[in-house]
Amino acid sequence: MIERIDTSARASKIVKHNGVAYLSGQVAEGDTIQEQTRVCLEKIDALLEQAGSSREQMLRATIWLADMSDFAGLNEVWNDWVPEGFAPARACGEAKLAREILKVEIIVDAAYE
Repeated sequence: MIERIDTSARASKIVKHNGVAYLSGQVAEGDTIQEQTRVCLEKIDALLEQAGSSREQMLRATIWLADMSDFAGLNEVWNDWVPEGFAPARACGEAKLAREILKVEIIVDAAYE
């Protein structure tokens, strides 16, 4: 069975299937990569909780940066957020994001009970 949570005409915030919660990409506004990353991760925390999951159950993270020069700033915040010993498989690349103000988009898949 597939469960869709907070579904609009365009997308669902969470899709659950076979023990995996697929979260929609999270973005945030802010002046710095650190600020945008913090807010994205706060949103991910809320979605993980809503999906019945947690940071410790993350399977994969896909991160898009508008500019790879922000990689170190992203990692400053990311490294503090990920629980030690529970880092997901992760990919990070550069992409043109939906709005010029956006510096980062983070997508997470996680197991749930």
